Amino acid sequence: MGTQNSRHEAHQDHEVALQRLSESLRRLRAERRIPVAALASRAGLSRTTASKALNGSSIPTEETVTTLARALGIDPRPLLDMRRQALPPSKPKPTVQKKELPNTQECRTKEYFEEQYARYIDNRWGKLSIIGIDINHPGRHSWPLDTAYLSLSLGATDEIPDSRDEKPGKRRPPNEIRIEQALVERRRLLIRGLAGCGKTTLLQWLAVTAARGNFPQELHHLNDCVPFLLRLRTLTRIGSLPAPSGYLSAVGCQLAGDQPAGWAHSVLSSGRALVLIDGVDEVSQVHRNETRDWLEELLASYPDNQYVVTTRPTAVNEGWLSDSGFSELAIHPMSPRDVAVFIDRWHEAAAVDVNVEDERKHLNELREDLKDAVRSQRGLAQLTTSPLLSALVCALHRARNGYLPHGRMEIYRAALAMLLDRRDRERGIEATGIHLNEHQATRLLQRLAYWMVDNGQAEISRDDAMHHLADILPNMPEVAAQGSVKQILSYLVDRSGLIRAPDVDGLDFVHRTFQDYLAANFAVEQRNFGALVNHADDDRWEDVIRMAVAHASPSDAKQLLRKLISRGDRFTANTERRHRLHLLAAACLDYAVELDPDTRQEVRSRAEAVIPPRSLKDSRSLAKVGPFILDLLPGPDDLDDIQAEAVVHTAGLLGGDQSMSVLKRFRTCTKGRVPHYLQLHWGRHNVKEYAQDILRHNPGIDHLTISTFDQITELRHLEMPPSVALEGDFGPQEIAALKDVERIQSLTIGYNNRLVDLQVLRTFPNLRRITLDICQGVKDTSALNYSSVQSLSVWKASTECLTSLPRLTNLQGFRINSDSRHLALCDFFPASHITSAYLGPMSCRTLKGISEWPTIEDFSIITHRPIEGLAELAKLPNLYSLELGGAATSNIIYRIPVMGMVRKLTIAKSDFVDCGVLVEKFPNMQEICLPSDSGPLDLAPLSNIEGLLVRAPGVSSTGEY
Repeated sequence: MGTQNSRHEAHQDHEVALQRLSESLRRLRAERRIPVAALASRAGLSRTTASKALNGSSIPTEETVTTLARALGIDPRPLLDMRRQALPPSKPKPTVQKKELPNTQECRTKEYFEEQYARYIDNRWGKLSIIGIDINHPGRHSWPLDTAYLSLSLGATDEIPDSRDEKPGKRRPPNEIRIEQALVERRRLLIRGLAGCGKTTLLQWLAVTAARGNFPQELHHLNDCVPFLLRLRTLTRIGSLPAPSGYLSAVGCQLAGDQPAGWAHSVLSSGRALVLIDGVDEVSQVHRNETRDWLEELLASYPDNQYVVTTRPTAVNEGWLSDSGFSELAIHPMSPRDVAVFIDRWHEAAAVDVNVEDERKHLNELREDLKDAVRSQRGLAQLTTSPLLSALVCALHRARNGYLPHGRMEIYRAALAMLLDRRDRERGIEATGIHLNEHQATRLLQRLAYWMVDNGQAEISRDDAMHHLADILPNMPEVAAQGSVKQILSYLVDRSGLIRAPDVDGLDFVHRTFQDYLAANFAVEQRNFGALVNHADDDRWEDVIRMAVAHASPSDAKQLLRKLISRGDRFTANTERRHRLHLLAAACLDYAVELDPDTRQEVRSRAEAVIPPRSLKDSRSLAKVGPFILDLLPGPDDLDDIQAEAVVHTAGLLGGDQSMSVLKRFRTCTKGRVPHYLQLHWGRHNVKEYAQDILRHNPGIDHLTISTFDQITELRHLEMPPSVALEGDFGPQEIAALKDVERIQSLTIGYNNRLVDLQVLRTFPNLRRITLDICQGVKDTSALNYSSVQSLSVWKASTECLTSLPRLTNLQGFRINSDSRHLALCDFFPASHITSAYLGPMSCRTLKGISEWPTIEDFSIITHRPIEGLAELAKLPNLYSLELGGAATSNIIYRIPVMGMVRKLTIAKSDFVDCGVLVEKFPNMQEICLPSDSGPLDLAPLSNIEGLLVRAPGVSSTGEY
């Protein structure tokens, strides 16, 4: 009885802990005002998984808790402690002690063996290894799988994104899913992926997670599965592929001898197996049909299990296993966000064994520096689209103490060495009949790369590839002796990891970066400098030219750069082309290992004529040159206000992660309108990173333009500015999610078709200025009645909205440009102390009622049609400033009564201005502003008004004035 009571109390304790966990998550979500859907999206979870964690309906996995904590911006450790307390007691596992060894029969029981086997899987595959790191750093070469694993993105095989895209990860097919989602409805899955994209790591994660029984909620049906991780390159070494009873011995598991008789058959027959078959491409071509026969026999004998098979894209034909019910998915390149997460996790793992605080701090600094480098350098961004290459970059960056941003070519050399030679050699993979070392493979591939670049081709046909290889092979007898041209090409496709076959006839490079690197090397060897310079206008040659400078000898680099600036000098009439060539030459300087000072100064002098930009017009022109100019932008030191604004605007216009490193330098800058341009370009970058790395550091930001709900959720990292613009279809719930609304004094709601009324604004106690800009759905504005709003602007609103304009007793100014031609001003507001009013071209056609606001001091009328009720303007004794504009300006001026009270007159864009009439109608003017596009004007009549200040930019006078 006591035991039962203890178990009951323990069960209650677990429930209490689970309740505490869910309550903590709900409280944190509510404090941050993040809807469940948005929280799930930010955490990379399904909405169901996030909801269950918040509701406490089941115990979330460690990964779920960790990702939710990160999405909420908190340390996950307290939440993970609650989760551990919520876990029910695990099945008792025999404790092996020296004095109390279990008897032989017990050791051989299936239940005990499965526990032992699960621990083996966890220990064996619970770490990741880095292979082919060409460094001498004695640090870690592996780290915990659960720390470093990154959920992969998959899509249909016929929708693999182009990995040569200059913004990798930006173009995503509509059916993008994570592996967790892919396994929910698919019991048989063939995953294709390029070399190093994470196929093997994915299977490791599946095996280890199954052994731990720790799958996310959506995959809970796999928690009772027994994993069999079968690496085909290992199995084929023993000759024939094994039967289930021989799986463990075939993969070298030391527990094979303790395996109970019939255990594997029992697991497979019951449908509890998770069969993970890795590397069909690592089986020789002649044995692949035999491998498929073996797999089909397995499926026929044990159909009810979960099967996942991996292969490189070209190893087997599309539909290779479709008759057996397999769905095919392809692993996408990592997105910029994935890469940033990977860099964080890699450095967290690298710090596991670091006990010195200074070293841990140094690792954190390296992590941030590396993320900046990946954002700012297109080559790195293109390179780090797979876990393998991202890990390589992280390791090289750490080993060289952050030198990586200036060692792009070294990264490529290390990556090429790994992919062409060391990776397969260190994994124990040996090709049959053909073996090319790194230098030999490079010689062949660079010939193909240059032909593709020179012909503007993203792909090369197999026939063309064999033609070019046939030309060079007679000069390489050691390679030619190993096989035919076709066999050598197949070897390069299957084993190099650098080129792939996206279809039956075509070949391309898996990374455009490698193609450019190899093509540049070939161009320098062949001394094709004229061809390089002649293609400098083509943005596809930018990286080729820069890397050619890196490959070149000092004298060759000098020749190439001088040819570039000379060609640019010849474009005297085409400033855009001239600037492009000169700036490209400047961007090459960092690639020149050795260069004489005179040439370096020649190149710099050309760039200094363009950079820094000196106006916002310069910014727009400079942004058209291309992203490579980001490396050349200076600041913020030694820049004046206008230059600082222009540099920020240039980087912002280019957008993307590459501009982040430039903008980060300005994140505390308050020169001129730099804070305005920093917030203006938020939408062109990763929302979360921009908020945390840029906006929250600038004390001068007093306005934010928000166009996505993700931006609203990121406001928790920022101090709410006094002015906010919401552009887009935000509903009441999203607007209510704004934090610290009591700080908001000016609010613009624009381009919104969802709002019907403004009831949500009742919670904004200190609003002083409201703008509704193209909000056709808003019919009722009465929620603003008796509010403290002092300025109201309404642009292109519905008639219902205008007729319901509220009783704003504190209103001082209004601006209206909406279709209100059938209304009069008296239909808008009751009498109040309005001092400023603006009527746009779409507004009412009569000024009837304006005399009810004798307090008006500043009035603007912009109209293209005649307007009635002008006589009432004379009843405004305090009207100090009047603006007139539009096609009907001359009509108004001739019909308006004499306005002796007006001291400042502004004539906006107008086709006709008669200064004599202006003097007659406004005899007491002290200042007049005339349009700049009116052509020649006779200003002589204005001389009759003593002391009159005339502002007429660009206007030439035909009189004596």
